[in-house]
Amino acid sequence: MRILIADDHDLLRDTLVMFLSSAGDMTVDGANSYAQALDMMEKVDPYDLLLLDYRMPGMNGLTGLKDALEHKRAKHVALMSGDAPRAVIEEALNAGASGFVPKTLPAKSLRNAVAFMLMGETYMPAGFLQDVEGRADPVLRDLSRREAQVLRGLCDGKSNKEIGQDLSISEATVKLHVKTIYRHLGVANRTQAAMIARDLGFS
Repeated sequence: MRILIADDHDLLRDTLVMFLSSAGDMTVDGANSYAQALDMMEKVDPYDLLLLDYRMPGMNGLTGLKDALEHKRAKHVALMSGDAPRAVIEEALNAGASGFVPKTLPAKSLRNAVAFMLMGETYMPAGFLQDVEGRADPVLRDLSRREAQVLRGLCDGKSNKEIGQDLSISEATVKLHVKTIYRHLGVANRTQAAMIARDLGFS
């Protein structure tokens, strides 16, 4: 898989490039502006994923994102920002973006988000895909408080042991909650559970 990260903050961009490259199954490049990203994309076959910083030079609001989507400059295009307004994020999704990646996302969650978008799914941070009244999907509302806490741990990529430590419960108890969550969501493993939860707007 080939990924291009376009961000004018050198330290952040280079850190993301190094982190994602360390996975071993991704080739990751970096660009410091939309113009440089365009230049790089014109010289090679389409990238599998293009991550665009909302506020970097050349983006002009969502113009850069829409240009990338319209001209199919990458198989999947997503917006990345530390402070993009909700209205902007919604407009990006409506335009066809593969998701929104907050710059505050934990490293493990970032890798999961990238994998999710490479699969052709739309990624949003937990809790964003809620309706205007702030109510998540009814399927998720039926979870108990403890089940919701365990599911949040699954979404963050944590192991049963880590979730147990966070919640001060035994690993065996976590396993029981995980099995209940699987049945509730109709899934077979933790990856599917996390994906379904995010798709339904879990927070």
